[in-house]
Amino acid sequence: MARFSRLQVLNETLRIGLVPVFFHPDLEVAKQVVAACVKGGAQVVEYTNRGDNAYRVFSDLVLHFAKSDPSVVLGAGSIIDPATAALYISSGANFVVGSALNPEVARVCNRRKVAYIPGCGTASEISAAEELGVEIVKVFPSDPVNGPKFVRAILGPTPWTRAMPTTGVEPTQECIKAWFTAGVAAVGIGTLLVRKEWIEAGNWSAITALTAQVLGWIRAARGAGLIRGIEHVGLYPHGAASARQIVDWYCEVFDFQASEGHDSYFLSVEGTGRIEVMKEGNTDRAHVAIQVADLEAAMAALQARGIEFETPMIAADRKAAYLRQTDPAGNRVHLLWRR
Repeated sequence: MARFSRLQVLNETLRIGLVPVFFHPDLEVAKQVVAACVKGGAQVVEYTNRGDNAYRVFSDLVLHFAKSDPSVVLGAGSIIDPATAALYISSGANFVVGSALNPEVARVCNRRKVAYIPGCGTASEISAAEELGVEIVKVFPSDPVNGPKFVRAILGPTPWTRAMPTTGVEPTQECIKAWFTAGVAAVGIGTLLVRKEWIEAGNWSAITALTAQVLGWIRAARGAGLIRGIEHVGLYPHGAASARQIVDWYCEVFDFQASEGHDSYFLSVEGTGRIEVMKEGNTDRAHVAIQVADLEAAMAALQARGIEFETPMIAADRKAAYLRQTDPAGNRVHLLWRR
């Protein structure tokens, strides 16, 4: 059973803009590949149905990430018949991708509220897919239909179409810009991103780095900025007020929910933004966490303006770097990238 709703999968795919596509028959290798892509920022990943018992590897992969990293959205690719679609959905597929449009597969997916992304190479196929409830069509094969030119031509009369090519997409800035300028909603990249030589060498960091780079090019092509907003504001115990008293006040007055960490509490409710209450500090100043799309790129942009940074703090799911300068009121500021 899918852990994510169809709406969640579609929205994440559109938000991220990149779906890594791969197959490997060894479960442990597959775990490393998915983890490397996710570490680079692409948490929607397609595992293709290649070879006997591929669904067994996929099923175990789903079980692994459901525990180790529940944010990972795994789907199955190269699905062309309803029986195989049902098999993968029962194995936990959160979305189903096919090289061709099959109305029976669409019905199976619709019955289970699972996103279906079929391969379409003509205006008629795209129209038929959309009549079946498909939200994102896979432009396949893209080379014979002139890639970006085909997408641009389709979007003229049907601007509501959301297209995701998975062939003819190279992990270069020029290629990414061409596709997104044409109007694609997302792209899928296979062996040019998850490269055979990197897998054989166990060079997972190379996959992570290229994934992050491609996402940077996608953001640039979309015209998205590096600064995403305020992630949280940090408060400190001061005078007679303890950290626990501050936490209790916000919970009682605003119905915040508190989660305790090693050094601080985080207060949040439904919606964006959080408050961090540090357990120690004894100052009337605060700190502000600015959420960024890419920590390294944001640091470079600010350094060009004369801003200096302390040593960044890097973890698997978050990166942070404090500015050496405070704001004019003496409040500290740090950049935060969080997966």
